[in-house]
Amino acid sequence: MEIEKKAFGTTRDNKDISCYTLTNENGMSVTISELGAIITELIVPDKNGNALDVVLGYDSSEPYYENSEFFGATIGRSANRIQGAAFEIDGVKYELPVNENTNNLHSDKENGFHKKLWTAAPDEARNAVTMSYTSPDGENGFPGNLDMHVTFTLSDKNELFIHYEGLSDKKTVINCTNHTYFNLAGHKSGNILDHYLKINSQSYTPVESDSIPTGEIASVENTPFDFREFHVIGDRIEEDNEQLHFTGGYDHNYVIDEPGSVVAVLEERNTGIRMEVITDLPGIQFYAGNFIRDNLSGKDGAVYGKRTGLCLETQFFPNSVNQAGFKRPVFGAGERYDTTTIYRFSNI
Repeated sequence: MEIEKKAFGTTRDNKDISCYTLTNENGMSVTISELGAIITELIVPDKNGNALDVVLGYDSSEPYYENSEFFGATIGRSANRIQGAAFEIDGVKYELPVNENTNNLHSDKENGFHKKLWTAAPDEARNAVTMSYTSPDGENGFPGNLDMHVTFTLSDKNELFIHYEGLSDKKTVINCTNHTYFNLAGHKSGNILDHYLKINSQSYTPVESDSIPTGEIASVENTPFDFREFHVIGDRIEEDNEQLHFTGGYDHNYVIDEPGSVVAVLEERNTGIRMEVITDLPGIQFYAGNFIRDNLSGKDGAVYGKRTGLCLETQFFPNSVNQAGFKRPVFGAGERYDTTTIYRFSNI
């Protein structure tokens, strides 16, 4: 099917930005911007055949230069938090921007992958577009020249594949994710507290008060973090629980029991839209949008606020580069970073 290319504004140094829309035979579509390799729109049919845009975002490129919520963004080189904004590889210490308390969040809020102009390569035969960016040695404190490619593919089974490939000329950290905020009732519909969520995980990584994992892998049993069966998100989010207090609600990493299987299922039972998440990565961060700014002007006249969207971010565990018990996202020179996450949509 033909891939639609549209103008999406200009960069701060007056380079043209385009976005690309992939459409399948079922009327589902996804739009990705060259700025930040950002998902700006995701149209999904509801149970009555109505087309709903189920992701938060903006109408033009300019607000994405602010985008402190990271709407739709490809995050890199390293997603989530790194304690002390530093890490060591082979005895060499690398220092990153301090941008959340004393830690590093999402590499660099002003100079991360989500603020870069990526190069697009559409592939109509596969109904895909590949976004490419070369991160130079030392950018945001990370070692190595890193060639990154993120390929978005839309299947006729209503599956959105996000395939990440990275190759560095020095040993480095690579831990990308996609930071799309979903609302399966439609991006203009209000909060997500009545969504049903299931996470196929026996355990999660508790955090300190600054949201850095303690290093413990804890059972979800008898906690508000137990989503092994469907629960309404709003039912327990305000419980008197220290972990929920630390993060203002759900913002925790879950340990994936079976990488490659369905790790999470999100349902909105009024629209009848279901989303399944499949990944080969070891963790998934459930963030309930606790800190979306109030009265935030979004696309199509929408007004966003606290918990109007949620994220299910596949990843290596937060601070795993510094935590001995976690799998480290460190890749040697010439060692390929290669991972795929699938968001699969259907009706219930």
